[in-house]
Amino acid sequence: MTEVWVIDDEKGILETLGGILSDEGYQVKTFLLAKEAVQLLSQRQPQAIFLDLWLKDMDGLDVLKKIKEVASQVPVIIISGHGTIETAVKALKMGAFDFIEKPLSYERILVSLENALKFFQLEEEYKRLKEEVFGKVELTGISKAVKEIRELIKRVAPTDTTVLITGESGVGKEVVARLIHLHSKRAQGPFVEVNCAAIPETLIEAELFGYEKGAFTDARASKKGKFEQAHGGTLFLDEIGDMNLPAQAKVLRALQEKKIEKLGSQRSIEIDVRIIAATNKDLRKEISEGRFREDLYYRLNVFPIYIPPLRERKEDIEPLCESFLEEMAFKTGLGRKRLHPEVIALFKEYSWPGNVRELKNFIERLVILAKGNIITVEDLPRDFLYIIGKEGPIKEAKEPWFEERDFKKAKILFEREYLRRKLEEYGGNISLTAREIGLERAYLQKKLKELGIKGEREN
Repeated sequence: MTEVWVIDDEKGILETLGGILSDEGYQVKTFLLAKEAVQLLSQRQPQAIFLDLWLKDMDGLDVLKKIKEVASQVPVIIISGHGTIETAVKALKMGAFDFIEKPLSYERILVSLENALKFFQLEEEYKRLKEEVFGKVELTGISKAVKEIRELIKRVAPTDTTVLITGESGVGKEVVARLIHLHSKRAQGPFVEVNCAAIPETLIEAELFGYEKGAFTDARASKKGKFEQAHGGTLFLDEIGDMNLPAQAKVLRALQEKKIEKLGSQRSIEIDVRIIAATNKDLRKEISEGRFREDLYYRLNVFPIYIPPLRERKEDIEPLCESFLEEMAFKTGLGRKRLHPEVIALFKEYSWPGNVRELKNFIERLVILAKGNIITVEDLPRDFLYIIGKEGPIKEAKEPWFEERDFKKAKILFEREYLRRKLEEYGGNISLTAREIGLERAYLQKKLKELGIKGEREN
C-alpha cells in the first residue's frame, strides 16, 4: 500500500487530511512534531510527504532541506496558510514538488498527490534503467586505495564541487569521473567528455565554446561547444594538462563567471556545468615551467582524487581480471573463461605500465587466443613471459625480424609489431600512444599508415 506522511502542527489538519487520504486507500502517518518525522525518515521512507511550513518545533524550510538530504527522491508537497510567492518559489527551488495554500482544496490535494506519485514512480524507473545501462561503470578492486577512492566519490558526488583526478594513463580516471556524475544530482543531465590531448591547439577553443556561422573559414553553420552541450550536467576535461594557455585562460573565465562566449559572438551564454578534470601530468611542475596557469590549477584542485598505478595495488589484479573475463565473455561470444592460479601469480609479477587499460586489453587477447576454458601459462605470449623472466632471451622466441637477413626489412617488421602492440596496449588511442612512446602524433599517424596499421580511435 502507498504510504503518505503528513507533517503539520494543527491536529485538525492532521485529522482532516489523514481522513481524506485514508478514504482514498492510502496508508497515512501523521506527525505533530517534525523532529519525529525526520528521525523516522532515516529508517523508512514514504512515497510522498505533505509538509506545513509553519511548525512549532522546526522551521518548515529546514525540514524540507533535511528531507531532501536523506530522501531526495521522495516528493514533498508544501501546505501553508501563511505562504507568500517568495516562500513558494524558495520551497520549489529547494526541491518541493508542489505548493498548496490553505484552506486546502480536496480536489487539489488528490490531483497534486497523484502527480507526485507518478513522479516518484518515474524516478524509481529511471533509477532502475540507469543501473541497467550504467551497471558496468564501477571501480573494481579490494585494495585500501580503491576503498578510499569509493568513499571520496560517495562524499563529493552529491555536491557541485569541482574535482581534479590525477594518476598515470590507464588507471581509470574516466571511470571515477563517470561514477561521480552518476551518483550526483546531475545524473539525469549529460556527461560530456573532452580529450584535451586529442584536439589540435587551433581547434580546442571552438570545441569547448562553440562558434557562430562565419566565425572562421570553415564555420558554415553555428555549433554548440562542449560547455553548452554539458549544460545541466557534467563536463569532463580529460588530460587538462595538455590544454594550451589561451584555452586555459578562457576555461578559467568560464569557471569564474559561469558564462561563455562562442567564437565570433559577443553575446554571453550562461552555463550550469559541473567540472571534473583529469591529468596524468604533474601540474605543479607544469606551472613552474610555464605551461599551466596557477590560478586555473587552484580552481580545479578543489577536491583532488589520486588514483595509484596498478603496480602499487596488485591485490586489485585478480578482481579486475574476473570483471574483464565477464565482459569479454559477452563481447566476444567465446564463453566465460577462467584464469589458472599460476597465471594470476605471474600477472602480479608484471609492472603493468599501461595499468588497468593494458590489463583489460591483455585479457581480451588471451580470451581470443586460449584453446580451452581455462587460460593457462601455455596460453601466455612468449614476449610477456620474457619480460617477467619466465622465458629465455627474446631472440630464442624466433620473432620474424630475427629470421630476416636484410636489416631494412627486419626494421620494418619490428616497427610494425612494436607499434601494433603499443597501440593495442593503449586501447587503439593514437594520441595517447604517441605521447607514451615519445613520438609526435602526426609522425605516428604517418608511420601507421606506411605500415598498414589502423588505430581504433583517434581521440
